[in-house]
Amino acid sequence: MVRKSYGKMRGTRKKMAAKPKTITRYLATFSVGEMVHIDYASQRIPHPRFKGLTGKVIGIRGASYIVAVKDGNAAKQLMLRPEHLKR
Repeated sequence: MVRKSYGKMRGTRKKMAAKPKTITRYLATFSVGEMVHIDYASQRIPHPRFKGLTGKVIGIRGASYIVAVKDGNAAKQLMLRPEHLKR
């Protein structure tokens, strides 16, 4: 028998059915210290537990941004592309 998958993309049929974002989301730039909101924009999404969180940009690495967020009591750093961030 095949084993059921419990990965991060489980149950994403409705999550990824949202209307497509404009190209300005992909070209957005953020500065260090700016507050951003995490949202999905493409198939390569951050882990669903981080959707809707607000964090602070603490660095830039290539075309991605390092965002500090709180996950419960734990402080975490996420590397996200600009299409997943909103001001």
